[in-house]
This record gives sequence, C-alpha cells and structure tokens, in this order.
Amino acid sequence: MTIADRADFIRANTSVMTPPLVPEVRLHLAHEAVPLWQKTEEELGGLGLPPPFWAFAWAGGQALARHVLDNPALVRGKRVIDLAAGSGLVGIAAMKAGAASALASDIDGFSVTAIGLNAVLNDVALAVTAEDLLVAPVPSCEVILVGDFAYERDLAERLFTWLAAAEDRGIPALIGDPGRSYLPRERLTKLGEYRVAVTRDLEDAEIKLTSVWRLSRYC
Repeated sequence: MTIADRADFIRANTSVMTPPLVPEVRLHLAHEAVPLWQKTEEELGGLGLPPPFWAFAWAGGQALARHVLDNPALVRGKRVIDLAAGSGLVGIAAMKAGAASALASDIDGFSVTAIGLNAVLNDVALAVTAEDLLVAPVPSCEVILVGDFAYERDLAERLFTWLAAAEDRGIPALIGDPGRSYLPRERLTKLGEYRVAVTRDLEDAEIKLTSVWRLSRYC
C-alpha cells in the first residue's frame, strides 16, 4: 500500500477532532476502536495487522502533551524525539511549545502517514521515521518524550535499557503513563498528574488518572 493509499484510508475512517485534554491540537481520530480494527483488516486484505494505535489519543500521550504545553521551558529551543509517536500528538505539542525540532518515531507505516497528516493540520514541521530507534544508539537530541509505552513487559524493558543509555549521555526523558503494568516507578519521579477522558473501547474506565514522570537521575 502506498503512502497516498494510507492517507486516503486515514481520511476516510477518521474525523478531525481535538483530544479532551489538549484542545490546542487537532488530529485525525477514530470515533470507535473496534470498527476501525475490523475495517483495517477487511480493507487491507489480511489479519494480524498492527492495531491502529495512530487513530486514538491515548491517556499517556494526552497527559504528556498537556504537560509540555503548560511547561514549555522543558522543550523550548531543544531537539526532541517523540518515541512510539502514534498520532504524533506529543511531538506536535512539543513544536507548539517551541521545540527547535521534533522527530516522531513509530514503526507502523499507518502511524507515519497519520503523523504527517496531523502535522499539516497543526501547521508544524515534524520529521518522521519508521525506524525502530531502540535497536541503535540514541540519536542526537536533547529531550526524549514517551507516551504510554509500558504496556508489554519486553517492550518496557527494551525501552528503559535504551533510556538508561540516554541518561548516560545527559539526555532526559519525560514519560506519560496511565498506570500501565510495566512502568518501573521506582526509577522515576512524578512531575504531574492529570485526569484524562478516554473511551471505554480502549480502557477500563472513562477517566484515567495519568501521570507524567521523569527519570530520577535528572530530578
């Protein structure tokens, strides 16, 4: 499937909306989770495709985006990485808060296309990559932003090993998380807490108490 085909699919199956906690940002978002999951498989002719994480403003990303917008000094004038970017919400918020540049990284091709569309919606310049950044040394940057990543054990272990290497280079990481099972809270310091409206299709509650954390070495 070409980038143009992906863009057409995204436009046809989402609406332009603002996340509840981040009304400054407009995104192509799905109204319901399950129909889009099913439609993705049906229209693309195969099972086992990556879930459309790009089509939803997840609680961790919303809280982190809100925190960055409310505390622009965290990113102002800095080179930022938005890791596992999904819709690109956090990277877009960083650019709106005055970041010098933002690289949004996600291994899902649909996410890469959605990020590009969402950047245009918000009139920001956002670099995008489909490379798995965790398999290589941390790219040159000054801040790493991670929204809602600790939902699988192996993935979380890979992430925090990678972030430890970033720590050794003096690169701080901010993490938005709504209480996922594999977040190593003992290594983190809480910076803020938010009540985030979410959909029951994706979560176990309509409001998720979501925290923004920073690796303790930098607090």
